[in-house]
Order: sequence, then structure tokens, then C-alpha cells
Amino acid sequence: MKNLFLLKITVSTLCGALLLTSCKNGSIFKKKNKYEKSTNTGWTYNDPTGSGFRVSKEQQQKTGPGLVFVQGGTFKMGATEEDVMRDGNNIPRRVTVASFYMDETEVANVHYREYLFWLNKVFQDTAIINHALPDTLCWRSELAYNEPYVEYYFRHPSYNYYPVVGVTWKQAYDYCLWRTDRVNENILWDKGITNKKAEMQKQLQGGGQENFNTKAYLLGEYQATPGKSIKNYKDPVTKQVPTNISFEEGVILPDYRLPTEAEWEYAAYGYINQNPNPRRTEKRRGEELTANQQVYPWNQNVNGLRDARHGTWQGQFLANFKRGAGDNMGVAGGLNDRAAIPGPIKAFYPNGFGLFNMAGNVSEWVADVYRPLTPTDGDDFNYYRGNKFQRMDMSTGKPERDSLGRIKYRDETDEEVKNRRNYQKGYVIDYLDGDSLSGVQYGYGITTLIGDKTRVLKGGSWNDRAYWLSPGTRRFLEEDQSSSTIGFRCAMTRYGSQEGNGFKTGNWFQKRKQNNRKR
Repeated sequence: MKNLFLLKITVSTLCGALLLTSCKNGSIFKKKNKYEKSTNTGWTYNDPTGSGFRVSKEQQQKTGPGLVFVQGGTFKMGATEEDVMRDGNNIPRRVTVASFYMDETEVANVHYREYLFWLNKVFQDTAIINHALPDTLCWRSELAYNEPYVEYYFRHPSYNYYPVVGVTWKQAYDYCLWRTDRVNENILWDKGITNKKAEMQKQLQGGGQENFNTKAYLLGEYQATPGKSIKNYKDPVTKQVPTNISFEEGVILPDYRLPTEAEWEYAAYGYINQNPNPRRTEKRRGEELTANQQVYPWNQNVNGLRDARHGTWQGQFLANFKRGAGDNMGVAGGLNDRAAIPGPIKAFYPNGFGLFNMAGNVSEWVADVYRPLTPTDGDDFNYYRGNKFQRMDMSTGKPERDSLGRIKYRDETDEEVKNRRNYQKGYVIDYLDGDSLSGVQYGYGITTLIGDKTRVLKGGSWNDRAYWLSPGTRRFLEEDQSSSTIGFRCAMTRYGSQEGNGFKTGNWFQKRKQNNRKR
């Protein structure tokens, strides 16, 4: 019996050893690798034995630095108060804005100085730097002593986080382009896809055209120094490590840009507070309230009144504006908004989306070209005027970069698009101007100050009366002009779920079980 017992132990031990050896050697007990399959063809993705088609794991868009998510929806765009200016340029109309991202604050002096520092480091070209400099002379007035602000408002550290002013629409547009590239370059560094030390060295050498540009990188026209993590993106079949990653990997963020007028106005109201969804689940939604139209951005409940829980708000100014003629901040010992000029970018109370100073402080540039009656004739989804359609310049047979390192684009010709159904002209900034339908003509400098280079301004400023604090008001200025009352903030398009990360697009229902019983 004793020998039989020992024999059983020996056999059991031998089997266990064989089992472990088989597992280590990857033989009969090896678990088969599972690859995602195409629902259309059955071919596997990312499979060394398949076609080699690489598909990154489905993921949702990340929020870029400085941005907050603005859930889109429908709202009544235009005037909410009596048109005291009698210019009829903001006729109310219901529109829908898709979800997007927007800067939590206005762009500050320190942010813009960072931009100038980079330009000087990379290009070392006085003409390029001077083109980007804000016009500090915007503070001057014939009958006011504002000369100290000319020297100190933009540069002094006490004004670091005050909104930059004296910036033209063109300069704000260029800043957005620069910010896109710097954010994406930093993402690639942080993830180890590119080599930070080597890339920084390129910048220090003042390479000019060799600076990182997002589109040039994605097209393979900018050859970045690979980092250690680039090997994670190798081809599953050939095992080759790519030079650059593709946009489909979901690492690169979309472009920073100026918000459209509709986006800015919608975001300013912060209507999401009227339809609270505290649990944020599929089964629990807001009430779809659309009737409670607000006048100002800081309304905190469905009645459009201050929240009673915040009793300390009584008598407090919720925006930086001019109360009346000669009254920019109140009386000593009881200053109302505590700001004679623009205030810090996070001063005053944020609105429902968490955005600061969507009324007062500084007016802000938006992307749109100005027309008085546009809200009555524009699209009711993602309304915008200012399109000049372009395509990549392939005149040499491949993409080319300009002197700033950016991919060259050219305007579409009418001949190229004449057979399209959705548009027949490449230049549509002046769409419906001066034709038989509108009967309107704009002769800039002759009959009007409105032209194709006149851009929309939104929001009141530190030197404006309360009327201009309402998001529905609008003004205009030429894109190459600036003011001590005008700043800007950036936006970014949202891709994917309109409710935000963690939510699906559309309504999803439980799958119905089929009755497979034989009859």
C-alpha cells in the first residue's frame, strides 16, 4: 500500500511538471490570442497573421489644456433686451450648437508673452516678432493720462493673469495656430513618442521651418526625433517602427481656434444649469427647458434670479463693467467691481459651464465676419459666416511647408467646385451680398464700415455699460484693428459623444431576447 501511495504521488508530480512545461513552452495549453474582427469582412485588426490593418482602441477625446467642455444644444440666439441701439443686428432666432470646448478664461498677458518668447527663440526674426506684438498704444487717449498702461499693462508681473488686449483678430487667429502645435508637441513629448531633448535642441538652434507643426508631422513632412515609446505603434506584420504616428491613434488633439459667434453666445448663457442632471446616467435626463431665456450669463436657476443660497451675493457686482458715466468702479471704501481696468481672468463668478468673464472685463473676438442681419439667413445648425474654402497646395506633387513651417494651402477655385451640390463657390464670406435675393451691397469705406474683413465682437468690457453685458449683443471691428477693451479666448471642436466623455451618442436600449423555441 505504501509503495502504491508513493507511485500515485510520483505520477501526479510528473503530470504537474509536464503541465507547467507545456504552458511555458506555449504548447497545447496556450490560450489563443483574440483580435478584434471587422464586422463587415471578418478580417482581424492588429493581427500579425492577418492583413496588418492597425486600428487603435476606441477612445474618447481628451480635454486640452485650459479648456472646459461645453455641452451643445438649442437656444434662441440674438437680442434678449430692447434694441436700444436701434441697429437691428441681432434678430432672435433659434439655432443649434454642437458640443465643443472653450477656454475657461480669456487669454492672459503671461500666455501671450509665452507665445512671443517662443517666436523669438525659434525664428530670431524681428519682422515675425513685431507682427505678433500687441499694440500697447491702444491705451492712449487725447484727454486721459493712461501712459503708464502703455509701458506696464502687458509686461508688469502684477498684470500676469489679466487679459491681453491690443491684439487684432489676425493676431488672435495666429495665436490659436501656434497653441495647437505647442500643445500637440508637448503631448508627444510626454508620451515618449518624440524625443524632447532633441526636439528642444532644434528650437534652440532657431531652425525656423524646422519647428514642429501638427499637420506637417501627420503628413510626414516634419521628421521628429523618435522617442522610446514610438515602438508601441509598429506595424503588426512587418514589425517596422513608424517615423510618425497617425491621427487615427487618437493622441493628437484637434485644432485650437477662435469660437464662432453662435458658440460664444451659447456658452456665455450657461443654460445647462436650467436642465440639471445630477446623476448623469442614461435613464435620468434634464427637463429640456427652453422657455427660460436669460439676459446675463450668471443666472443660477430656472427663474433667472440669483441663487438664494448665496446670500453674500446681495449687492455684489458679478461682472467688471462701467456702471454709468464717470463711474468705473464705485466709491472709495465701497468699490463695486473693484477693477478700474480689466481684472484678473478668474475674478468674478463663473457661469453654468464654468466659464469666467463671459460678460464684462474685455469684449472678445470671435471667428465670424460681421453682417447686420446674418442670424435671419444663416444655417440653423452650427451657424457661422466667414468660410473661405481651401485645399492643400499640391502644385509640386506633394505637401509643402512655408517659411513658418506650416503646410501650404490654396483657395479653391469656382471651376473646381462648380458641379458640387452643397456649394459652388470657394469664397463665400460675401454669400448673399449684393445679389437679387438680398439686394444688399457693402462698399467698405464708401457706403459703410462693414466689409469682408470686419469681424464680430461679443460681450461687454470694463469700459461698457450694462447693456453690452448680455451675450446677445454684438458689435464689429476690422480684423487688423485692436483696442484696450478687446481680448479673446480659444475654442476646440468636440468629436464623439455630444454629452461628453462617458456617454454614448444616441439612445441605446436593451437588446430584445428572441424566442427560439420550436413550434
